[in-house]
Amino acid sequence: MIVLAVNCGSSSLKFQLLEVTRAGERRRARGLVERIGAEATLTFEPPVGPPRRETLPVADHDAAVARMLAWLRESDAPMPDAVGHRIVHGGARFTEPTVIDASLVTALEALTELAPLHNAPGVAGIRACRRQLPSETPMVAVFDTSFHADLPEVAYRYAIPTALADRHGIRRYGFHGLSYRHVVARYAELSHRSPASVDMIALHLGNGSSISAIRGGRSVDTSMGFTPLEGLVMGTRSGDLDPAIVGVLAERERVSVAEVERWLNERSGLYGLSGTSRDMRDLLTRAGDDPRARLAVDVFCYRARKYIGAYLAALGGSGALVFTGGIGAGSPVIRAGICATMDWCGLILDPGRNSAAIDVEARISADGSSIEAFVIPADEERVIALDTVRCLSERRP
Repeated sequence: MIVLAVNCGSSSLKFQLLEVTRAGERRRARGLVERIGAEATLTFEPPVGPPRRETLPVADHDAAVARMLAWLRESDAPMPDAVGHRIVHGGARFTEPTVIDASLVTALEALTELAPLHNAPGVAGIRACRRQLPSETPMVAVFDTSFHADLPEVAYRYAIPTALADRHGIRRYGFHGLSYRHVVARYAELSHRSPASVDMIALHLGNGSSISAIRGGRSVDTSMGFTPLEGLVMGTRSGDLDPAIVGVLAERERVSVAEVERWLNERSGLYGLSGTSRDMRDLLTRAGDDPRARLAVDVFCYRARKYIGAYLAALGGSGALVFTGGIGAGSPVIRAGICATMDWCGLILDPGRNSAAIDVEARISADGSSIEAFVIPADEERVIALDTVRCLSERRP
């Protein structure tokens, strides 16, 4: 089966065209659109020939999907038999891959308020593919929240009245689950063990960032919560903050709570701290001369380091720390900044290995480090494709 795996992030679109057979998977094409909403960078690797790279305005995810499909047609790549879509928030209802129909799209739109930067782009991707592909092409939604669906209650409960929480479905859902599933599977292969025996702390660092404590291959705690706003500092999201701040800002700025929440999702994080950019690459370039850019980088690293310490306590220690995501796999400087002063727990990076590991699988810990540190680039699209095939196969009589 030829599967088009579509991964709409808050400011990006990643996709892969994969041929999935009983013997395994073979990538037929892939691409990336970055910085959607501005002058975007587009990269496409066709089935044959060198990669193509271009820069042009891409207004929204609908336009990005149109360019993706145009690339595939121009390159004579096979058209997909099915499409799998990453959906960030499935709520309590959707914990398994689900065939997309009109009622599912309606349900996903109702969940948009819980993941405003992601569910809306995901739905836009579904609608764009439906418009531009044959009507009989099946599509499947694969949910980021699924990996965390069986978090222990001590981890998913908020300390608010239980009746209120249950009535409104307020709990920690967790996100980046597709990325964590890939990391667990690859680390198990690299360390020659079964996924069910994997204990690790994994950091998915990008425009959206989170960290998960994983025991026996399963999530036992994670930094993102009811929505993707909680936890680490991100590109435009604040991460953890005192809930009273929302009311104070609403009152003093004379705006609604919804407007403050929009600020926390769209104007905070790296962008809010630096005042100039949400992109870590830009901030690292300017950090030497711009104190606010330097502060944004330092706060990002400090918050991640605090969470590592907390999850070491939650797990009772860990044998591995894994970095993934665009920043996690691509920035040795950030990895070094996060792991600075972590030698107290036996985590020591090898500077040479760390510097060389840019978007490649590699061990970056020093010989003798009691916690192994790895870089494993994300491949959510592979997980999407495999889940799409499984979902459609189980549906057939």
